[in-house]
Amino acid sequence: MSVLVTKEAPDFTADAVMPDNSFSKITLSSYRGKYVILFFYPLDFTFVCPSEILAFNKAVKRFDAKGAVILGVSVDSQYSHFAWRQTPVNKGGIGEISFPLIADLDKKIARAYDVLLNDAVALRGLFLIDTKGVVRHQVVNDLPIGRNVEEAIRTLEALQFTEEHGEVCPANWKPGEEAMKPTAEGVASYLAKHGK
Repeated sequence: MSVLVTKEAPDFTADAVMPDNSFSKITLSSYRGKYVILFFYPLDFTFVCPSEILAFNKAVKRFDAKGAVILGVSVDSQYSHFAWRQTPVNKGGIGEISFPLIADLDKKIARAYDVLLNDAVALRGLFLIDTKGVVRHQVVNDLPIGRNVEEAIRTLEALQFTEEHGEVCPANWKPGEEAMKPTAEGVASYLAKHGK
């Protein structure tokens, strides 16, 4: 498994279904200047996947308020994505969602991000890409394990905090909590208050 953190995110251009149900080509690098939550899921019309997509969809406005866009990717075609969007939630579909679903039928994107399993489907990879196009966080779950959207938001907030304040975020940090200066004194001061 490749670790892409600190590296430039592999660029791609691919077909996608947009929030307005139109088909469009998406190029990752065209999102420079924004944070990108790029997440992979195995297949349309499956089991855990709609729960994740709907959870991300509920959080779109929260990501948007932080200057972040969400892009979903699977090895399905844009036509399969479109059909899944047209299927009501109570029938196993995802309905109208507010972010693009990208088609990776040739599996090139999943390969580039090293999440392709057995040359068949993508594992549940999530990549936080900063405004300069650099991967700053990645997590990969096995097929049966859904992701935590709240943790994706918290990680984005931690990245933005460190960029703005130059401090580092300790374990379980949340906005409004104390961070630490990246020095021996800063660590000692933080641990003296919170280490027990």
